[in-house]
Amino acid sequence: MQPQRIVPSDAGRLTECLRISDPYFDAACRPNVIPSNGRATAKRVLARDDSPPDRHRDIIDFVGSSYLGLDTHPVIAAGAIKAIEAQQSLHSSCAKRQYNFDLLTELEEDLSEMFCARVLVFSSVILANLGAMLILASGQLTGGKKPIVVFDSLACISLARYKQVADEAQVRTIDHNDIDALERLCCEHPVVAYVCDGVYCTGGYSPIKELRQLQERYGLFLYIDDAHGISTFGRHGEGFARSQFLQILGERTIIAGSLAKGFGASGGMLMLGAAHHEKLFRRSYVLDSYSVSPNPAAVGAALASCKIHRSVELGRRQEQLVERIAFFDRRIATFGEGSSVPIRMISVRSEGNAIAIAKGLFDFGFATLAMFLPTTGGGKAAIRLCITAEHQAHDIERLCDCILEKVEETTGKPYPLR
Repeated sequence: MQPQRIVPSDAGRLTECLRISDPYFDAACRPNVIPSNGRATAKRVLARDDSPPDRHRDIIDFVGSSYLGLDTHPVIAAGAIKAIEAQQSLHSSCAKRQYNFDLLTELEEDLSEMFCARVLVFSSVILANLGAMLILASGQLTGGKKPIVVFDSLACISLARYKQVADEAQVRTIDHNDIDALERLCCEHPVVAYVCDGVYCTGGYSPIKELRQLQERYGLFLYIDDAHGISTFGRHGEGFARSQFLQILGERTIIAGSLAKGFGASGGMLMLGAAHHEKLFRRSYVLDSYSVSPNPAAVGAALASCKIHRSVELGRRQEQLVERIAFFDRRIATFGEGSSVPIRMISVRSEGNAIAIAKGLFDFGFATLAMFLPTTGGGKAAIRLCITAEHQAHDIERLCDCILEKVEETTGKPYPLR
């Protein structure tokens, strides 16, 4: 299934899709089912103290995006504790532009060397994207000429919501991965900036090779949010997008990434390819006047994760993740099967089916995510699940058995196997 997101550039459409989706959100949020409260433990188990007697106490998490299982790594947890103890503070009360913990400079230098880029670290990917969209729309990244900003229709919602922010420039949306449409716009406009994901939250990825060809041919500026690709791809976990740009990003590419998800820590980052872009962001990033630096725990955890990313352990976890994905694909046919992207979407035809299946899987002890409007298009509901290196083979096997049973029970039709 290839879902089409309704993006909130048109307030009327957004209001209507929220009106339609409200009953489904209400049904999905039944107490003690979704969301679920618990304590994260090893092997992707969520321990629940508030579980009703008739339900599983422990839930296997197939929702979280810690693709390599680093979020519970003892080295990363120890790094966070060590940083708090060293700084004797949880956070700075000053805006980032006025004061930073010295550990933040160390982290940015470490990431810059590891990812062969000029890396700036933020409290979250959303914060990084918001400030970057302001600067991109202003034309300061494109030689002073305001670009036409083109969004992929499936670009991360944290990007799509900033179409309104980019009102200094012309804004267009094209179909997902539509290279021909993007090339036509490059032919029609002197300066074009394309905003997309590296790995998409619904599975799949951008055609980086083709995008680089357009960049070389037309000077296309690329802004790529690779939050879901960091750590799972690349020798040092530089991500799906960065690993395809060889040694130098250059001045026409920015890659946003997550220090949470696969990286196992907290925060977001921007990878820049030009010194003058780094200077521009450090001086012109308006949100630094209002927001604080990432807290010491987040920075300490990220520094510890850098050590893992430089070790042979990263490669072992990446290989184990690929094995777990292949194990799942041998049982269940999904959009994206056969790729090493650890996100799978199971098409289930209707919102009601998605909710019923997700609840049924939860009763069996598996947390998955029912997806519908506004994340997907109407009538394109799905079950989304994330496979990680820490999932046990027997748990994946049980999940597949339950999926086959619950889909047939809910839809009246057997689920297609590969």
